[in-house]
Amino acid sequence: MISAGDFRNGVTFELDGQVVQVIEFQHVKPGKGAAFVRTKYKNVITGSVVETSFNPTAKFPTAFVERKDMQYSYNDGELYYFMDLETYEQVPISASTLGDNFKFVKEEMICKILSYKGNVFGVEPPNFVELKVTQTDPGFKGDTATNATKPATLETGAEIKVPLFIDEGEIIQVDTRTGEYMSRA
Repeated sequence: MISAGDFRNGVTFELDGQVVQVIEFQHVKPGKGAAFVRTKYKNVITGSVVETSFNPTAKFPTAFVERKDMQYSYNDGELYYFMDLETYEQVPISASTLGDNFKFVKEEMICKILSYKGNVFGVEPPNFVELKVTQTDPGFKGDTATNATKPATLETGAEIKVPLFIDEGEIIQVDTRTGEYMSRA
């Protein structure tokens, strides 16, 4: 059990049968009345964010979210298979569980599988990945003054904006959290 007075950023707990994680919190002691904890929390399964206030003595059951490294093996249409590197067990995960940033993951990459009480609810790809540019238009000198970008298709099929000097066949580094070009690899 955790009390609202002990909230810190990143703490996970159960609220009305849902698993939530504290994003921001603030202990408030008004001049009149009782103290309270203003909290912004996120439902870790649905992703919805809510702001509310709690009594500092309110108690909630602690939720332990398991984060396990697994290797992405392959997909067969609707199911994506991940291999546990310790037991070599294959775990199928539906496409609806994967986030938008999964488009940057290729086979044999290590991802974090998020589960609560054995139920998988999310997949976190590595923060930075190196991918090959498979298709992009050539950039020409004098096209622009500063910071011009062009669309490029990566080996996973994802499309991002890259600087004009990037050519087909180059390996680039991509931030999977924002989907932005970082640098040449």
